[in-house]
Amino acid sequence: MSGTLYVVSTPIGNLEDITLRALRILKEVAIIAAEDTRHTQKLLSHFDIHTTLTSYHDFNKEEKTPVLLSKMAEGASIAIVSDAGTPTLSDPGFYLIREAIRAGLPVSPIPGPAAALAALAVSGLPPDRFVFEGFLPKKKGARARRLEQLKPDPRTLIFYESPFRIVGLLEEIKTILGDRPVVVAREITKMFEEFIRGTVTEVLEKIGKKTVKGEITLVVGGNREEN
Repeated sequence: MSGTLYVVSTPIGNLEDITLRALRILKEVAIIAAEDTRHTQKLLSHFDIHTTLTSYHDFNKEEKTPVLLSKMAEGASIAIVSDAGTPTLSDPGFYLIREAIRAGLPVSPIPGPAAALAALAVSGLPPDRFVFEGFLPKKKGARARRLEQLKPDPRTLIFYESPFRIVGLLEEIKTILGDRPVVVAREITKMFEEFIRGTVTEVLEKIGKKTVKGEITLVVGGNREEN
């Protein structure tokens, strides 16, 4: 029998958020394919897990994928993890998962934390319909075009953004989408967790007085005129 590819969600900050099933799978598989082995090793060491680690990221995926699929075909089960949260959500993993499916190999999710859903759940913005956009294009023109495309969308919008670019993104959102309600979710589940809520103008005033640090998820209200 072939092995299984387990897509394992890991904590986005607080290590207590890992599930019991995730811990068991990480102990039982033959190999853990990690976005950054040094980062994942800290997690494994904390839980006394000694499974073999191998790196798997966007720069080596074409080289590593055939090797991992071959091991699976021989019966070895493999877990893929990102640095934090759920693989494939703005993180590596899609290429390996797609190729495993094409090869007829079993793929199984081990669900758990995702910053996008955690931020949405406590945002206070409508969670019934939403769209996850991940990171917008870094080039200003492409980013502006994508925001224009999203302007009429009535669903709640979720973005990931660097703390160094969050102010600029909020200013663009105000210009293109309007002064909508937003939530800047910072360092979710970590010691300095913070949720900054208000209109774009209000949030810019709040964060303009201090240096923004840490991982950021931005939740933006949809176009109310389309509701």
